[in-house]
Amino acid sequence: MAKVNISVTDEGDFIRSASRFDARITADGQSPWPVAADRYRLVVSLACPWASRALISRRLLGLESALSVAVADPIQDDASWRFTLDPQGRDPVLGISYLSEAYLAADPSYDGGVSVPAVVDIPSGMLVTNDYLRLTTDLATEWRAYHRPGAPDLYPRHLRAEIDAIVETIFDEVNNAVYEAGFATTQQAYSRAYHKLFARLDALSERLESQRYLVGDTITEADIRLFTTLVRFDAVYHGHFKCNRHKLSELPVLWAYARDLFQTPGFGDTVDFDHIKRHYYRVHTNINPTGVVPEGPDLSTWHTPHGRERLGGRPFGDGTPPSPIPEAVGRAYAALRD
Repeated sequence: MAKVNISVTDEGDFIRSASRFDARITADGQSPWPVAADRYRLVVSLACPWASRALISRRLLGLESALSVAVADPIQDDASWRFTLDPQGRDPVLGISYLSEAYLAADPSYDGGVSVPAVVDIPSGMLVTNDYLRLTTDLATEWRAYHRPGAPDLYPRHLRAEIDAIVETIFDEVNNAVYEAGFATTQQAYSRAYHKLFARLDALSERLESQRYLVGDTITEADIRLFTTLVRFDAVYHGHFKCNRHKLSELPVLWAYARDLFQTPGFGDTVDFDHIKRHYYRVHTNINPTGVVPEGPDLSTWHTPHGRERLGGRPFGDGTPPSPIPEAVGRAYAALRD
């Protein structure tokens, strides 16, 4: 099992490390990494909210045939993310046992953390980027040549300023705030994160009471970024990270909003609660030293009616939902997650 290194300030506040590899894959030829089908492999953990953003975006945009995916074991060891879900413990495309091998191929002297999502150049085996903040907007904009017919515009130009502003707030006060609460090492640091988180959730509840989506009348990048925290809230953050003023299921507006997205093709069909719970409860031994994984919560409630249709909105705008996951692919995907 991995020994997770958490950085905190002298006051006990959690510090998130910046992405060390931030190259961009672009369509304009200005980057050494051009957009190309079948050249790159997206490495994810189904447990990780940052990686889940990329999985959702990839599915909504129909990039499955252009950008393949490697799924890491949710339980890390000291070498971090590993491919023990695959035969012989190696990713069948990259031929590596650990994601760290791609990091070292990019920089042999690298001795920092290994994170997902990560995009690896298949021919060279080198890590291109682990910049989770930028990756999904690039999938929405730079990879347009490979979007499926009817793909939604997840980052519409006329709404970008508004999307950028709200996702910055969501990152600071929701996505990262749950970690700040969970990894705080003083009561004061925990209290700051706790109150910041729930103040923002209250504000988001107020915003979403009268509109179906965060920005405009369609699903955008902003909704993806909020969803990946909300879907983990009751299973992990409420108990494990002590974000326990309320469960998500006790916040009527956000609970309905999250269920609406979960039941939208491309969202819930990328979620794996087993991987989520096993990762957090077994890897974070500083918080849960026994490694016991809780049985709950009841996941059937994610499929209950949400009533958000009354607010109108067009989930995919002028586009269409992604096709159902093909049965053969679905079986292989499910087997990989077991």
